[in-house]
Amino acid sequence: MNIEIITPDENLFKGTADSIVVPGVSGLIGILNDHAPFITTLQKGQVVVTTSKGEQTFEVKGGVVEVLNNNVIVLAG
Repeated sequence: MNIEIITPDENLFKGTADSIVVPGVSGLIGILNDHAPFITTLQKGQVVVTTSKGEQTFEVKGGVVEVLNNNVIVLAG
């Protein structure tokens, strides 16, 4: 799936990944290929992206995530 993690200052990640875990307001949300579409807000925490090369972790202060057609966009603060 294609993933973009964007902050107001920079583009933290753009590429393909096997999975992503985001800190939703009700707890951690794991997203895999062919996930159902949704939009939700994020709380402060870590976004973990797993690719074929391993895991990358990004700290976020909050934000919004959108999942649609194997595209995940994280607008983070």
